[in-house]
Amino acid sequence: MDDEPKSPAELKEIRLNRRAAQDAEGIKAMADIAAADIAIRKRTATLRAERLAREAADRDKPPAPKAKAKPKKKKTT
Repeated sequence: MDDEPKSPAELKEIRLNRRAAQDAEGIKAMADIAAADIAIRKRTATLRAERLAREAADRDKPPAPKAKAKPKKKKTT
């Protein structure tokens, strides 16, 4: 790096360039977050639809009756 002192105009240009780079990174990060949010919402909607369809199918067919367990004999000693 330069060890020479920079003029105020050069320092201002450096600050402006740094600020522009930060703004560009911020915009890109917000776009990534928005894309991830959309993907999560789509996946959630798909899973919800599958769950509701499965629950509707389960409601339409009654469960099989459970066999009663035989009572256990008690040991007498």
